[in-house]
Amino acid sequence: MLPSIRYLSQSSLQDLQLTIHDVTACIEHLLFAKTQQKAWNAPKAVITPPDDRYMMATLAAADDPPFLAVKALVLNPDNPRYGLESINALVTLLDSRNGLPLAIIDGNWITAVRTAGLSVVAAKRLAQPDASIAAFIGCGVQAHSHLRALAEIFPLKQINVFGRSAASRDKFCRSAEKMGLLVVATQTAQEAIQDADLIVTSVTLSPKLIPFLDARWLKPGAFVTMTDLAAPWLAESMPALDQIIVDDLEQEASMPKPLVDPELVRGDLTDLVIGSATGRQSTDERIAFVFRGLALGDLAVAGLAYQRACEQLQGMVIES
Repeated sequence: MLPSIRYLSQSSLQDLQLTIHDVTACIEHLLFAKTQQKAWNAPKAVITPPDDRYMMATLAAADDPPFLAVKALVLNPDNPRYGLESINALVTLLDSRNGLPLAIIDGNWITAVRTAGLSVVAAKRLAQPDASIAAFIGCGVQAHSHLRALAEIFPLKQINVFGRSAASRDKFCRSAEKMGLLVVATQTAQEAIQDADLIVTSVTLSPKLIPFLDARWLKPGAFVTMTDLAAPWLAESMPALDQIIVDDLEQEASMPKPLVDPELVRGDLTDLVIGSATGRQSTDERIAFVFRGLALGDLAVAGLAYQRACEQLQGMVIES
């Protein structure tokens, strides 16, 4: 008999109440499995039509748990004009042994949670453990997911916020205030960054984006996670960083344009987790995690969500 297919909407996924500790443990498990040839991910495939849309697909599979995940995503800067999110995505989950379909999962939720999860995997090894001030450049979905995740790991007391959209900025600030954090909305990006221990940049990608962030603004000991391909960062300022880690060196090698100068890169997330790349070496190091998005992260979160949903009887079951 063919298995049933479970549809997991954003609301059913939120009801699972996965913690960042659950998410990072699954990501780290698959990164270890990758080194043992028990998990695999392909470089992302990208299409960039001339109208500023960005289309992307990721593929990853593992033997334990035996899942294969494919995510398809479209970024359209015009979407907000029609009341839609700028990015929309869908994840399909298959049994990696026989290829039978298992689940259809909201890709926006997966993207938000796995991106924050990847950042936290890096931050646990590269940020100061007593980091208390975080800066957010960009106030969209990724800012919200990163704030929730980082607040579970670090003793945050204050956040500095800079965003170009007043509505998004104010919504984000209200969310942070409800968490009991001191919120400082700054007039410039430099004001937000210069005294922060942790920095998250999630600026919406666009061919028209002009870099405006300078790594020389970072104070000694700062850690920054660049979820936006480092696009808003001035390339000439990147040598000010003492370490740069990317998510996947193999993926980077296949891309026509590198995220940063390859000479500045010390390793990738797998290297960091297995210990072949060094973590923070001193309290003064300025360190960045620069990433495109790792397909193994999508697989880890999608697989975890599917397993929990089956246990908790969440989602809508489509019988074969």
